[in-house]
Amino acid sequence: MQYGVVKWFDPLKGYGFIAGDDCKDVFVHQSNILMNGFRTLETGQRVRYQVDQTNKGNIAVNVVVE
Repeated sequence: MQYGVVKWFDPLKGYGFIAGDDCKDVFVHQSNILMNGFRTLETGQRVRYQVDQTNKGNIAVNVVVE
């Protein structure tokens, strides 16, 4: 499990980036946010997540707001 802070997230586009505690930014898509209702994140929110490797780079999955 990784931890970080939401760097930015655009709810209209449904994606953004998390600044990880390991100093690496990781892409996040709304489909990988675990919450009820409209899945969105706010800048500065503390989150935990797992990282999957794709052909386009790393992506945050199983994202949960702390």
